[in-house]
Amino acid sequence: MDWRQSGKAPDYRFSLANERTYLAWTRTALALLVGAIGIDQLTPDLANPAIRGVLSAFLCACAGLLAIFAYRRWAANEASMRKNEELKYTSFLKIISFIVFCFSLLVILVIVL
Repeated sequence: MDWRQSGKAPDYRFSLANERTYLAWTRTALALLVGAIGIDQLTPDLANPAIRGVLSAFLCACAGLLAIFAYRRWAANEASMRKNEELKYTSFLKIISFIVFCFSLLVILVIVL
C-alpha cells in the first residue's frame, strides 16, 4: 500500500509545517545553484576557469543532492505522521554543515592564493 493511503491524515497544521520545511530545503538548494552560476559566470577574476568550473560543479551537485534529500525527508516525515510515529532524526544536517564549511575554506584559499 502506498504511504499516502496508509494510516490517517495528520493534522493539517503539521502537514503544512512539514511542507514549509520542504520549501526551505528547496530554497537552500536553489541558493546553492544560484551560487554555482554566479561563481561560474560573474567572477572571471576569482581564479582560472578550471578552478571556477570545479567550484561551480561542486555547488551544482550539492544543490541536486539537497533537492533529492528535501523530497525524501518530506515524504518520510509525512509517512511517519500518518502512522503516528516519531519523526526520524537526520544526520544529513551534519553533512550539509561540513560541506558548506569545507566549501568556505576552499573559496578562501582560492581568493587568497
